[in-house]
Amino acid sequence: MTTTRTPDPAVSTGAAVHVTRRRVLTGLGGVTLAGLGTAAYGIGIEPARLVVTHYRLRPLGPWPSGLSLRIVALADLHACEPWMPVSRIEGIVATANALGGDVIVLLGDYVSGMNLVTRYVDAAEWAPALGRLSAPLGTYAILGNHDWWEDRTAQRRGGGPTIAGTALTQNGISVLENEVLPLSLRGHTVWLAGLGDQLALLPGRKRFKHARIGHDDLPATLAQIPDGAPAILLAHEPDIFPQVPPRIALTLSGHTHGGQMRLFGRSPIVPSRYGARFAYGHVREQADLIVSGGLGMSIAPVRLGVPPEIVVVDLGAE
Repeated sequence: MTTTRTPDPAVSTGAAVHVTRRRVLTGLGGVTLAGLGTAAYGIGIEPARLVVTHYRLRPLGPWPSGLSLRIVALADLHACEPWMPVSRIEGIVATANALGGDVIVLLGDYVSGMNLVTRYVDAAEWAPALGRLSAPLGTYAILGNHDWWEDRTAQRRGGGPTIAGTALTQNGISVLENEVLPLSLRGHTVWLAGLGDQLALLPGRKRFKHARIGHDDLPATLAQIPDGAPAILLAHEPDIFPQVPPRIALTLSGHTHGGQMRLFGRSPIVPSRYGARFAYGHVREQADLIVSGGLGMSIAPVRLGVPPEIVVVDLGAE
């Protein structure tokens, strides 16, 4: 059945066109304002936030019955002005110290990774601020790709020491590169392993089409851990996770910034060969992985849907 509608002669054609145009212009104006508001939020508001994200986790891997370990993790500071000045780092440190962690871990990328800055913050400024982190079992760190990439001397040398690693060590923070150490907690020993960066060296000129060369050695690192002992792995990039054996209780990573933009719980762009698989949060496969959304920004000064965060993990908690 076909229905034909006859225009009302009382309504002129010109008036109908006028109303339609007005609605279109109003809609376009609303979309434009929404876009401008979103951009302003992503650049000016969300990057300045700070949230604490808690995980309570009974790991798949070996873990002493009844033992709970609180880990406070900071990732991807990317120190620079105006986005991550020393004053903001000091505030992050104060917040982290108040979270009651047994141990504090730093997951790499202390150095800025973008050109849209008013000033680069030197390691001699950000490292002393991080040196004021305090926990009963200490503060431990690994390096990230930007700590290597922005260090021209280390790149020419093809190895460390790096400026970032030296600055951390000089301020009382142990830097683990393919190394492990024991943590003694309430009559138990938990092993903390730190992996060298998987993208440390840039062969030739700094272009993304070239393959990066890592300083990581996962087999040699894990070989230092006694068989059957509970262990935690720090690895800046989460891409190593498929190679992590089930005997590792927890892997902690950063690097992705949660995609730096998350829309409806998804990250459109993730710096990982696995795409969104290890973009953010708790992943349980053969073992447990937690990927921090990080604190700073790289490439572009924007965050949307993934605010800067400190991660707290209560490992072994029921």
